[in-house]
Amino acid sequence: MPIKIGIDIGSTHTDVVALEGKNLLAADKVMTTQNLTDGLLNAITTVIQKLGERKNEINSLMIGTTHGLNALHQAKGLNRVAIIRIGLPAGEGVPPTFDWPENLNNFITHKYMIRGGHEYTGEEITELDEDKIKKIAEEINGKTDAIAITSIFSIVNPDHELRTREILKEKGINIPIILSHEIGGIGLLERENSTILNALILRIFENLIIKIKDLLSKLGIEDVKIFFAQNDGTVASEHFIKNYPIFTVAGPVSNSIRGAHLLTGIKNAIVMDIGGTTTNVGVLYDGYPRESSSIVEIVNIRTNFRMPDIYTLALGGGTVIKNEKIGPESVGYALTQKGISWNGDTLTTTDVAIAIKRITLENANPKLVLQKFPTDYLTNIYTKMKKMWENAIDLMKTSKTDIQVIAVGGGSIMIPDKLEGASTVIKPQNAQYANAIGATLTKIGATVERTFSYEQTSRESAIKNIIDEAKRIATTAGASNNTIEIREIEELQIPYLPGNSVKIKVKVVGEFS
Repeated sequence: MPIKIGIDIGSTHTDVVALEGKNLLAADKVMTTQNLTDGLLNAITTVIQKLGERKNEINSLMIGTTHGLNALHQAKGLNRVAIIRIGLPAGEGVPPTFDWPENLNNFITHKYMIRGGHEYTGEEITELDEDKIKKIAEEINGKTDAIAITSIFSIVNPDHELRTREILKEKGINIPIILSHEIGGIGLLERENSTILNALILRIFENLIIKIKDLLSKLGIEDVKIFFAQNDGTVASEHFIKNYPIFTVAGPVSNSIRGAHLLTGIKNAIVMDIGGTTTNVGVLYDGYPRESSSIVEIVNIRTNFRMPDIYTLALGGGTVIKNEKIGPESVGYALTQKGISWNGDTLTTTDVAIAIKRITLENANPKLVLQKFPTDYLTNIYTKMKKMWENAIDLMKTSKTDIQVIAVGGGSIMIPDKLEGASTVIKPQNAQYANAIGATLTKIGATVERTFSYEQTSRESAIKNIIDEAKRIATTAGASNNTIEIREIEELQIPYLPGNSVKIKVKVVGEFS
């Protein structure tokens, strides 16, 4: 059976595992570096060295990373992007990127608004201004790295976006052209923002994939397929993510929730992923992350992505205790140098848990904590930690009924055996590698969201069309066509639009091709 390598980049550690089927062959944690790529390459090197001669049995590499998100936060290494919005005269009220932070707006080279667009029924509002597109091509040629095109209601009828791309290519434009109907759902501004963000980070992933392949070649490994974790708890091929890297920004968070399911077999539970700096609390629903219904902001920019519903606590294994205050500071990867249990000078939550729960960790000495701090004080701090986790459970539950809680991540050893609101607290074997295991053993997936007017299209035809589109995208992302199954169909009325309008979302998953 071929070997798969899974990697998850966290804020403190980068986890890496090698699996043969579900059998864990090797695992390690390496320090996450300021330059995420260095830590990632270190992790790959470490696990391949552990495999020895079996390295030649590796056939795939799955990666959960925040490379794109970090690049947007830092505004470094991004593409120069030209924006074309198709929607005059109706869509000129709010210009593109009007409320964006200045450091990202600096990468926008050109902004255009032209005639065109469609009604919610798919009918043309006005004819596409093809002459203007030809002039735009002449103006931007050689002056930008990517183009983001958005048209009104292109998720119903993408013809104007497709025709615009066609004209640009005919006029000699040979750079990535991103179309909004392939990126986001309903909502012009949010879909436009998502499309531009995707265009900005294209180069980041192109360079990342090149570096990974160079490393694999140096290590003597060829023909390894590379996949990236997506926001919805699935993965997609490097070729797909090279065009749609924005789908990876929440991949690591989703990995932990999928990993909790894969380690336990439990389909519905609350998952607590406790790292070095934070506890991310999510909900496992039918084996996949429950999605948030609220607007998702990426670097303070509104988007319409469907992201995991996550509540984050500033409570991790390296969280610093000062007097009665827990966090938000963390010693992170320096825990074993700075923590009291390792003869350091900083009291952390791990020190408290070691002393109160009598946890055994390598080179850690609970006596050092008990010598410096009264037992009553440590007990009080641990009680406060417990209460923080219990409050998070209460916030994420949808009913008063107690629910199973799965604790994963390197800090999961701190969790008590009983929590209020939890019917049971489960700490699975290899919980500290749940994120990487989640990335390794999950499936290829695709999610598509479209709007329809049932006065223009029958319900049966609309659902069939969107299922077919989702299956096509999943196949492009690396799924075997005959294994694709429908995981979710969501159908919602849109009361503010006439014509019996609905929004349909379909999620499909499939095995690797």
